[in-house]
Order: sequence, then structure tokens, then C-alpha cells
Amino acid sequence: MRVLTFLRFLREIRKDGPADLDWIQKQGLLAVKLTQIFALRPDMLSIEKCRQLQKMYRNAATIPSEDVLEILKEKAPESFHASISWFDEKPLAAASVGQVHRARLTNGEEVVVKVVKADHKKKFQRDVRRMVRMMRMAIALYPKLRRVGNPIALLRHVEDYTTRELDLRNEISGGKELMDIRDGLVDDFPMPRLKFPKYYPELSNEYVLVSEFVTGKTLEERIVEEDLAWDYLIDLFRIHGAYMFGIGTFHGDLHPGNCLIDDNGDFVFIDNGAICRAPRGVSLPLFEFFEGLSKNQLDDAFEALLGLAEERPSEDRVTRFKTRMAEIYKGFGEKSVGEQSLTDLMMKTVRTAVEDAGADFGEEAFPIIRSLMYMDGLVIRTHPEVKLIAEMGPSLVEFREGLSME
Repeated sequence: MRVLTFLRFLREIRKDGPADLDWIQKQGLLAVKLTQIFALRPDMLSIEKCRQLQKMYRNAATIPSEDVLEILKEKAPESFHASISWFDEKPLAAASVGQVHRARLTNGEEVVVKVVKADHKKKFQRDVRRMVRMMRMAIALYPKLRRVGNPIALLRHVEDYTTRELDLRNEISGGKELMDIRDGLVDDFPMPRLKFPKYYPELSNEYVLVSEFVTGKTLEERIVEEDLAWDYLIDLFRIHGAYMFGIGTFHGDLHPGNCLIDDNGDFVFIDNGAICRAPRGVSLPLFEFFEGLSKNQLDDAFEALLGLAEERPSEDRVTRFKTRMAEIYKGFGEKSVGEQSLTDLMMKTVRTAVEDAGADFGEEAFPIIRSLMYMDGLVIRTHPEVKLIAEMGPSLVEFREGLSME
């Protein structure tokens, strides 16, 4: 983004009314990724604005069919062309980085082909270089950036994980890493319902990925059909929570379109390129926060968040922080998700922890917060009568016992 474009981008993000998401998407991948980051910063923006910006996680333009065929012609390995007998030009799904098409191998196996959108990488890296030069200007225009985090470090973080997403070979290695973690926990924390697709590395490269076509439906499709039982959701939370809180290595974008329920009733994690890592200094305080909430031990929960601060605040600040948190969580244990959204609570919690306790959620916490918002959205849309954190209590106990949460 150039200076004038960046200034308009900031104005779209900061203005009171809705941002022009179509315009933002046209500015390129960096604009989309930064918007997704701002969508998780209620300490900087209003809750209403954060909700609107979160639409950028699921809205993406598709590549015209003629361009997809041209990309495949130029970028796919020779083995790909020799092995594909049929290719559906109409995409199954589209995201900010790429899109997915059904296909069939010459041996009859049904597969999906993921294609990275053309010229993303060069433009993205060019935009990052420009943005680094402009960041001091952003701090001058919006001083709060200086207080809530290091914007240059955040930008480098965005550059790192987006660049990894743009190399589809990372989806293969990410899937293998998550699968190895699952297999390593088989005795202490078994996850028999978790599966991963078969990948075809010999037919794939940086720009094109071939994986098996999993017969089943995404969580999004099951939600739309009103066919998502609570036992599925609570088991998904157990699995994903174990990766997030217990291991600290997890699927960084497990939205309802990135998890399938196959014909055997098992979960299949897809789009595994965005592997995120949360250091123990982030994951453990957040785990203990939710553990305290699940037991309705609110002071213990609030105390856990103080572990995110570089040093313990003064007693006056601690008192002010806990007083505000008590107001936010008043009647928490008595209310369902439909009555009190976890997303709303987390947004208010982040803001209060940053402003009153000096907590530093940092870029490592963004994927965890985003995952919790996804979970909350799933429950609100399917089982709004549920008290989510209380229902997660047994899983949190299992994390403590099986994953050495010390």
C-alpha cells in the first residue's frame, strides 16, 4: 500500500461507521491480513467494528476459471498434468490466499486441488516493505499503537505466517506436525475422532496442492442444515483446546469451513498451513483464566490474566482491574451463550486487561482469541442455550491431568 492508500485504510478501520470491506479486499493481501488482525483488537476499536471486520475471515473473491487454468498450466508440476483426468473449473471454496477445486486422478481417486492466487507473493512482500517504512507515520497518527504492542514486530509476524500460507507445501508439513502431535498423545490424551486428509506431495508444489477429497460436510454446512449435535461441538473444543492450551502448537484458522465431519463421524482438519504457536507464558495464563471461570472462581480467573503483564501492576491497578472484571462477569455462571456471548466477554476482557492491568496479549495470543471467537460463534448458531465454559469444565480438568498443565 502507498501512503494515501494506507491513510484511507486507517480511516476505514478507525471510522465510526462500517468499513468498506470490498475496497479493502481490492487493496491486496496485506490489507486483508491487517484487517483480520484489527478485527481481534477490541482494545483499539469498538466491539461493533471488530464484529464487522471479522467478516474478512470468510469473504473472498474467486479466480476466473480461465485464470485458474492458466495458473495450473504455468505453475503445476509435470506430474500433476500427467495424473489429472478431470478438473472442475468451478471452485468449491475461496479464501484470501487461494481456492479449491474438485478433480480426479487417472487412477480414479477423487481429490481436491488448491491453487494459490496469482502474483500474491511478490505484491504482498512489496507491500510489507512499504508498510515498514510507513509504520512510524501510523504510530504518529494513532499513538495507542505504541502502547498496546510493537507494530513492526506484529507486521513481521503477519509477513511470516502469510508467507508460509502462500507456500502450499507448508500445508503438508503442518498437517503432518499436527498428526504427529495427535499420535504422540495417544496414551495420555487420545483423540480418536481427529483425522487429516491424505496429501499427494509428488503432485504438489508451492503453488498447487493436491489432497484427497473427503466425503462429508463442513461444520458450516452442518450448521446451515441445523444438523450439528452438541456432543460433536464439545469434542471439537476438547481436541482444539488440547492443542492450544496443552501443547501450544495448533491450527491457527479453524473456522467452520476448515473442519469437516466425514461419513464416519470423524473430524478432518483441512487448510493446515497456518500452524500457530503460543509460548507457555501466553497459553498457561489463558488456560488458568478459563479454568477459573469454569469453576466459577472468578478471582482466580482474573488473577491468572495478571500473568500476561511484564510485571505485577500496583495494588491500585489490580483493584481497579478486578473491580471492572467483576462487573463484566457479573452473573456469568448463570447465563447461557445466547444470553452472554463469549466473544463479547473476551473483547471486554482484552480491553480491560490491557488498560487496567498492563497485560500484553501480543501477536501470539491473537490466534487463540480468534479460535475462541469461532467456538463462541458455533455455539450461538447451534446451541445458544448452553453454558459453554461450564460445559468445557471436564475437558479443562483433562488438560490439567493429561497434558501436564503446570
